Amino acid sequence: MKKGLIVCGTGVATSTVVLGKVKEYLTKEDLISQVELHQANINDAHSRSDDYAFIVSTTIVPDDWKENVIDGVPLLTGIGEEEVYLEIRNKLV
Repeated sequence: MKKGLIVCGTGVATSTVVLGKVKEYLTKEDLISQVELHQANINDAHSRSDDYAFIVSTTIVPDDWKENVIDGVPLLTGIGEEEVYLEIRNKLV
């Protein structure tokens, strides 16, 4: 089973919204059973970033994360959501 991480600056507000949207998408696409989702703030997540197939972030991330990070801001704004979902899907299959 792959793991996904949802992060924001505090690990509370925007990551909670994004986590809900990602869960909804994965359920709709029948992928939810293939991924274990976690939520954290950026500081707590830094030491374990290599453990995840993907990281969806609503905040700035360290340069060494760039390869696995998906910009989660479109899930907050509603503009470009489909591209985010496609990136998540590509990391899982």
